Amino acid sequence: MYENYGLFIDGAWTKAADGATAGVFSPVTAQSLGSVPTAGLADTQRALAAAAKGFEKWRATAAFARADALHRVADEMIRRTDDAKRMISLETGKPIAQSEREWGLSADQFRWFAEEARRIYGRIIESRVPNGRFEVSREPVGIVGAFTAWNFPAALVARKVAPALAAGCSVVIRPSSQTPGVAMLIVECLRAGNLPDGVVSLVVGPTAATYAPIMTDPAVRKVSLTGSTRVGQQMIRDAADTVKKVSMELGGNAPLIVYDDADLDLALNVSVPTKFANAGQVCVTPDRFFVHERLHDQFVEGFVSRANALKLGDGLDPATQMGPLINAARLCEIEAVVAEAVKAGAKLAAGGERAAEFNAGHFYKPTVLTEVADDMRVFASENFGPVAAITRFSNEEEVLDRANASDMGLSAYAFTRSPERARRTVAALKAGMVGINSVALAASEAPFGGTNHSGMGREGGIEGINDYLDTKLAQVVF
Repeated sequence: MYENYGLFIDGAWTKAADGATAGVFSPVTAQSLGSVPTAGLADTQRALAAAAKGFEKWRATAAFARADALHRVADEMIRRTDDAKRMISLETGKPIAQSEREWGLSADQFRWFAEEARRIYGRIIESRVPNGRFEVSREPVGIVGAFTAWNFPAALVARKVAPALAAGCSVVIRPSSQTPGVAMLIVECLRAGNLPDGVVSLVVGPTAATYAPIMTDPAVRKVSLTGSTRVGQQMIRDAADTVKKVSMELGGNAPLIVYDDADLDLALNVSVPTKFANAGQVCVTPDRFFVHERLHDQFVEGFVSRANALKLGDGLDPATQMGPLINAARLCEIEAVVAEAVKAGAKLAAGGERAAEFNAGHFYKPTVLTEVADDMRVFASENFGPVAAITRFSNEEEVLDRANASDMGLSAYAFTRSPERARRTVAALKAGMVGINSVALAASEAPFGGTNHSGMGREGGIEGINDYLDTKLAQVVF
């Protein structure tokens, strides 16, 4: 299924210079989906050299022409929706409906930033110097290194590439080796934009051959990562050597608060499908469920009932509501986290084991834990799996303190009927994004990102293009 793709360098698909390849495996069957070329050092260096040449052409392209190109890309993405949603489900295992939604949101990133390309504004400031004025302009930062994770293989690429191209930058994409085909399909769609050769490159391969040359090249002026906090911390250190700009969308450990005045059915109907979307492998998914003691037992009962009713299976089956974990290592990690919690005193209300009906793949049942202590690993750290950890609370001040007792600060959620309580909660929660009676935070027009150990910078919204631009000041006197 990868026969028409490969590495993308200087405007063309190509094999690795040394002929190296690596397999890609289905999380549903654990069988091979095919193999892709893996870049060596020489391949990545060639991509960077092409990006330097492409940048000079693209930065000189008028903003309205860049916008037209991005609209053509979005048009091509919509045309290829059927192929794309299938590719996403094959590589990630997620249900096909979720894959289709992701692809649509990805195309929308190109639509949004096509228009933002037309709105890169400067300004005039009156000068104290006679006959002078200050002129403020915005310029593309340069070559961008875009590093993406596997769990949203289309959306994460689009969130980085669309604003970079809108700003006038060139981009070297380094996607996850577990989901390379989705990134390759986006690159194929980018070809419909008729971009100059070198403006977009794609390399897949080991860290030493891909990450290292991008990070050490002084011509790369910005890097953007979606990944773990540990990887982000290392990237920040590495970026310091050449003083690159960095954008980091890192891990999360989102609290979800159900106050005593919440609409219980709304809270359950929203939180259950959100928790188990993509088998819980979502950075903004709620991990820590704080439920008021008055509603706790009802909430647990409703949550367990809905979790047990979810249909597990192959993401390509339209009836599937939850697919597998991405690989065997993630499956083993989730087993260990749940076992550790139960041993420490948590109660298993649902799931807690591999799905026995599947003799292949990495399936784990939707799991609900109650009587969870705040210091248990399943609660205190991002579990990144289909595990809902539920605890109870008695008052607003208490729950806000407990919700904020985390180094992470990506997203947070609360359910309440009180506008006053909603406003207090938004103000108090330490997170880059807060949902009240809603979990719909990801949209092209809205800034997506976190605080503290969850990262820095924003993707989407009018803020999304800023990190790809430098500000220049000129004092003009005549």
